[in-house]
Amino acid sequence: MVDGTPVSVHRCRFVDFTPAAITALAFPPLPLPSVKGKRSSLKHKNFKFGGLAVGRANGNIELYDWTGSDHQLQASQAWVVKKTLPGPFPSKVDSLALSLRTPYDLGVDDVPSWSDLRLFSAGGGNELAEWDIERGCVRRTLPSQGGAIWSISVNPASTMLALGCEDGSIRIISLEDDTLVHLKRLDRAKSRILSLAWGPPIPRDTKPKTSSDSDSDSDDENNDWNDSWIVAGCSDSSIRKWDLTSGRISDRMGTDKMRGERTLVWAVGVLGDGTIISGDSLGMVKFWDSRTCTQLQSFQAHGADVLCLTISPEGTAVYTSGVDQKVIQFTHIKTSTTTTQSSLLSRSPARWVQSSSRRLHSHDVRALAIWPPYSPLPNPYKRQFPLDIAPILASGGLDMSVVVTPSALPSNTLSAKVVNPLSTSVVATFEDSYHRRLAYTSGAFGGSAVCLARKARLLVCMRDAGISVWRILKRKREEKGGLGDDEDTAGGQEGGYEHVLDMDLNVHSNLVACAISDNGEWLFVSDWYESKLFHLESNTDGDIKPKRIRDLTSIIQSQLPNSKPSTPTGASTVVFTPDNTKLIIATSISSYILVLDLSSSSDNEPKVIRRFEQHRTRNVVVGERVVKKLPGAHTATTTNEEDDDVQMDGGEGEDNVDESDNDFTSSSALPSSNSSKPLTATITRLAVSPDGQWLLSTDTSSHTHVFNLDSLQHHSILPSFPISISTLSFSPNNPNILIIGLSNNEVWIYDVEEKTFPGWGKGLLGLERLKGLKDEILGVTFDSGGGGLTTKKSPTSALFWGSTWLCKIQLDGGSKSGLGSSNRAGFDKKRRRDRDGKRHPPHQQPLDEHSQQTGQQNFKLITHYRPILFVDFIEPGELVVVERPLVDVLAKLPPPYFKPKYGAS
Repeated sequence: MVDGTPVSVHRCRFVDFTPAAITALAFPPLPLPSVKGKRSSLKHKNFKFGGLAVGRANGNIELYDWTGSDHQLQASQAWVVKKTLPGPFPSKVDSLALSLRTPYDLGVDDVPSWSDLRLFSAGGGNELAEWDIERGCVRRTLPSQGGAIWSISVNPASTMLALGCEDGSIRIISLEDDTLVHLKRLDRAKSRILSLAWGPPIPRDTKPKTSSDSDSDSDDENNDWNDSWIVAGCSDSSIRKWDLTSGRISDRMGTDKMRGERTLVWAVGVLGDGTIISGDSLGMVKFWDSRTCTQLQSFQAHGADVLCLTISPEGTAVYTSGVDQKVIQFTHIKTSTTTTQSSLLSRSPARWVQSSSRRLHSHDVRALAIWPPYSPLPNPYKRQFPLDIAPILASGGLDMSVVVTPSALPSNTLSAKVVNPLSTSVVATFEDSYHRRLAYTSGAFGGSAVCLARKARLLVCMRDAGISVWRILKRKREEKGGLGDDEDTAGGQEGGYEHVLDMDLNVHSNLVACAISDNGEWLFVSDWYESKLFHLESNTDGDIKPKRIRDLTSIIQSQLPNSKPSTPTGASTVVFTPDNTKLIIATSISSYILVLDLSSSSDNEPKVIRRFEQHRTRNVVVGERVVKKLPGAHTATTTNEEDDDVQMDGGEGEDNVDESDNDFTSSSALPSSNSSKPLTATITRLAVSPDGQWLLSTDTSSHTHVFNLDSLQHHSILPSFPISISTLSFSPNNPNILIIGLSNNEVWIYDVEEKTFPGWGKGLLGLERLKGLKDEILGVTFDSGGGGLTTKKSPTSALFWGSTWLCKIQLDGGSKSGLGSSNRAGFDKKRRRDRDGKRHPPHQQPLDEHSQQTGQQNFKLITHYRPILFVDFIEPGELVVVERPLVDVLAKLPPPYFKPKYGAS
């Protein structure tokens, strides 16, 4: 892929992948403040962004992470998928809820991580599911004892969970001490419980302590807040309020009816002053007084059902949406001077106004969530957030993409400039800001569900419970042009492809991993609990007949310690070696790496030749940072090799990089750890070098290991990055060079053989501009006919790609440090000569005007392919680009709600 060399592009639009609709969104809650403590006031230095849980209609739950570093207020890529929890097949997710695992151990301003949270879901059945976030599977289930679960909600203290059931009753579930047990059942109503919201918690009465109370101090601290009531939206045109002490219905509020039909109250919410908000099937948004249970205000805001609502962090704005695709903002406007009242639930004289409306989606909106989340606390304990940082509103629905929108109030912009965390525009108010549509991913863990067998010219796409295989035909004519100028739209009049295989599999969960060998003889497919390997046999007509290897399950189970016949054998990710002789499997729940030999026997039965356990041990990490052996110190290692140290900046004996300028942590900064507690991080990426010598693996805890497949030994461990790795790829002509792409579009170059991050790889011109692209890097590929990193005649160009862009960057086109292709060979020679002596850092040169111009030229961006599911070279000079246009996907959905305003008869 050298400049001036023509590249033929197969623009494949025949892949029938369809992402699932979004049905639920949830941000993690924040800990409640102590009754005796000061009011929470979150400062800039403590402001962080939490994760986002996204539930889909196919049963999968995706966990998104913020791509900015700690205390970074802006990130171009916003949230990206870190982990996928595959749902049972078939299933769906109707409701999601997050609670704090140990709410009393977190500070009032702490933002919980995924390890601090418990995740619950309901899918329309009569069972509540709690997920094991680390292992990626359902931890336990609990029957509702009241029929189908229509809604779930966690109380502000994260100690109880409420279930709204089919039989009209509310079940209260205890979450204390990591339990999940029925606590009580509230009085039954004669309707379904469609939505739930907890009332403001009441602070515990404090009194002087006596000596008899000293033993229960810790218990008292854990009961600072008591829940008093809960409100539910019902299916019989009413909103009911339950008293939690007695369990009885204390009040009932009636909504409007249309032609005598019952109105469904799909959404309810509660403010800190006790105001109840409801959205119903008539498109009405109503505000109610919880003390008198009378209607305060009513708005005909929507043309159809209001399905969801959320409240701004300060409680001064409400956002509603539903079937008519509009997201409407209601703002609280003061009308007179606030008077002092004695009640904790005092309300200032004010009114609500419908202030703004935007259409962010093309179809029904099913879920809304906002960060920072709102806690319905009484006014004296109200949590405060920085007013100059815009909250982020997340929405999702049938059009399958999460949309994030800055949602600052206009009043906040009067005193100071408001920061837009998405970097989409300078304006950060909800009415005028630009929104971001987060790209959906086709595979698990933010990867691709499409894979390619180059030699066999086979393209495979993985669906929820099946796969499809196409053969890409060779071009009949040759045209000259650049990238994108010579396109063959597969499926057009010339027939650039043929469909050769369709398989529907019997699976326990949605499929997670899929791979095909380069010669097209082996196909691997796995869900979370079982792996399947097929030997593909082709006849003279080109048809493919798959033959399953039945013994694979028993082969894998024999290599897992303490395995039973019911032990899961699923894989989280898998890869074939380029010579088609080995299969590398990363087990899903146990996090082992198994190397299988496919050529050892004549009956096509694989044999496990090595098992790696490095992703299960903690003796090389402290917290979430990699710990390396200190010079002269004896520490426990996980390999047979003595030297696993990774050097920075090409150093052999000392570290020449200032660690304050790097986002990762090396060994010299941390003490050693001898803990051997198993680590259950899920392996998300595997990569094999083109010569089949090196294997790279990375997991959800940012631990990246290097293995030597020739000696079948562990080679080294890389420093951990604070941002998850989104892609790993080797240079085809220099197999020792690894390209690491992070979720925030940072690119690192690593020399596997030398165990170094070479100096010439830092600050390569053109790579800096990748950080400004809105969608994360999903992959990087090389044209094998374009030369290698050490070849001067034909410089290497890497093709990076994301969901909406292709970017070509010349990797030896120069860097800020002055180490381009002209002097790299001399630097490598000097490095070998000085290996036994003292290492000196390379000469650093400032980025002058010529380097800036070179960096502009060394960045070629193409954006007319979108959304992109997969990009790779099938042959030198022949590129495959798999697209799934959004219009094609939306065309299969029911038509969106539309009501003509003019000319209607």
